Amino acid sequence: MTRSAATAAETEFHERMHAAHMYGLWELASQMTRHPEPQAIPYMWKAAVLEAMVREAGEAVPVGEERRALQLFNPGLDGKWATTNTMIAAVQILLPGEVARAHRHTPTAIRFIMEGTGAYTAVDGERVYMAPGDLILTPSWAWHDHGNETDKLVVWMDGLDIPLVQALNAMFFQFYSERQVPLTKPTNASVHLHGHASLTPTWVKERPQSSPLLLYSWDKTYQSLGTLRDAAGDEWDDLALEYTHPQTGRALLPTMACWVQMIRPGKRLKAHRHTGSAVYYAVQGSGETIIDGRRFVWERGDIITLPSWALHEHANRSTHDAAILFSIQDRPVLESLGLYREEAYSDNGGYQTVTATFKA
Repeated sequence: MTRSAATAAETEFHERMHAAHMYGLWELASQMTRHPEPQAIPYMWKAAVLEAMVREAGEAVPVGEERRALQLFNPGLDGKWATTNTMIAAVQILLPGEVARAHRHTPTAIRFIMEGTGAYTAVDGERVYMAPGDLILTPSWAWHDHGNETDKLVVWMDGLDIPLVQALNAMFFQFYSERQVPLTKPTNASVHLHGHASLTPTWVKERPQSSPLLLYSWDKTYQSLGTLRDAAGDEWDDLALEYTHPQTGRALLPTMACWVQMIRPGKRLKAHRHTGSAVYYAVQGSGETIIDGRRFVWERGDIITLPSWALHEHANRSTHDAAILFSIQDRPVLESLGLYREEAYSDNGGYQTVTATFKA
C-alpha cells in the first residue's frame, strides 16, 4: 500500500471511529499531562470592591427565593459557577430585619463572618448566632435559613463545594414548605454538646461525616493562635491551624477543609505547591502572596484564589502586627482518593522570583 493510500485509509478509519463516538488514545495523549494544568487562575477580589458591590446589592436587590450573595467567578473558568475547579466562594449580605428563606441542598456550605454581630443561621432547627470571625457550618442536605433581627447589616463569606457536586451529577435542592424551619433545639445546642476542645460526649454514638459542631467561635480561634505565637510553626504556612471534627479529629467536612493561619510580623515563608485548590480571606493585617511568580498584595477583607499545583508563598509585610488568613481547601477530597501530593520549591533558597504584580 502506498503512503497516500495508507493516509486515506487512516483518515477514513478515524472518521468512522468518530462517527461511532469513539476516540483513539493516541489522539488524546496530550490530556495526560505531566502535572496538573487547571483552567482556574490565581485571582484576587479587593475588599474595597467587594464592600461597595455588597452594599449596592443591599439597595438594588431584594432577598427573594435566592440569597443576596455575590458569587466569585474565576476568570479562567469561562463563566462557570466556580471560584476554583471544585469550590465556589461568595460574599452574602443580610439587611436588618431580613430573613432568607429556608431550603436545603446537597452541596456543603461554610460561612465565615466578615461583619455584623447578632444575626443567625438556623440549621436543622438550631439557631447559631454570628460574630465577626466565627465559622458556621451547613452540612449537606441540612435545612437552613438565615435571619437578622439586629439594626445592623451582616456580611459573610460563603464557601460551597458546588462545582464538585455538579461534576458528580449529585445536585439536589429543595425549598422548605415554610419561610423558616421550626426551632426544635436550644440556641447553640451543638456548641454546648460538642464545643469542649478535645473532650467529646461518650453517649453520642453517631459519627456524621460532617462535624456536628456548627459554630467555631472567633474568640476561641484567636486565643488558640495567640498561645502559639512563640511556637516553631513551619517554613511554608507559619502558624497554621485546621478546624477539625470534634469526634474524629479529621477535616470538618468530607469535601472541604478550613484553615486559619497566623503569619508573624516580618515573616517571609518559603514556596511550595500541592494538589488541590484553596480560597483565602484576609482576616487581619496585610501581606503578600506570590503565586507562580505573580505578587498579590493583600490587606484585610481581600479574597484570593489559589489553583491546584500552583507555587505559592506568603509574607507579612508588617514588622509589628501579625497577619491572619482564613482558607477553604478541597484537600479532604484529594486525600480520600489518594491524590494529594505536596512539593517544596528548592530553587533560589525556596523563594520565587517575582515576574509580575496582580492588578484587578
